[in-house]
Amino acid sequence: MPGYTSINAKMLQVPIGPGQEVYSRRGAMLAYTGPVEFAPTATAGQGIGGTLGRAVAGERSAMMHVTGRGSVMFGHAGLEVSVVDLAGDTLYVEADRLLVHDTALQVGTMFMGEQGGVRGVIRGAVSGQGLFTTTLLGNGSCALLSHGGVMELPITPQRPVHVDPQAYVAHRGQVQNKLTTAVGLRELIGRGSGEGFQLQLSGTGVVYVQASERKI
Repeated sequence: MPGYTSINAKMLQVPIGPGQEVYSRRGAMLAYTGPVEFAPTATAGQGIGGTLGRAVAGERSAMMHVTGRGSVMFGHAGLEVSVVDLAGDTLYVEADRLLVHDTALQVGTMFMGEQGGVRGVIRGAVSGQGLFTTTLLGNGSCALLSHGGVMELPITPQRPVHVDPQAYVAHRGQVQNKLTTAVGLRELIGRGSGEGFQLQLSGTGVVYVQASERKI
């Protein structure tokens, strides 16, 4: 069965059928064809224990379980939609960035301190992303929401990437992140770029950066 198809930059078409069920953001369905059913889900495949943990962490969005046989078009608030295909690796992303994802992907929650220690926690506070983030693991596809679309920047041991925390959308791979500061004389006298914090990602993987500093 074909995979996710972009109708335009803000609309996505997803086939639904046997072995091709998805979880979607509630209210994101724009149109559909065929006998497709939508059912609210509290767990999104994570199980009761994991769902309670996500609720306590504040890392949860209302989701729908989409089943049947047909095709569904998704979008949300006129935001740009980007498709990410996973092949056994893990994607780290905020719950409110997720538009739709295959049920085959395992959903989890990671404490930000696990990547970057205390600096990971500080990063969550500075960026407004909170102290936890959602993880998607396995083989399958998902679609992310962003302001202005995303750029995929490769991360290598020889080439770490520095990102404005507000422009960060997600990352994947064996990546470590930490918050760095750039406060010097120019910043102190008001002539610098005004971007005193950067998110440094190192290791091997990819980071997704949006063309805006706006939150969803």
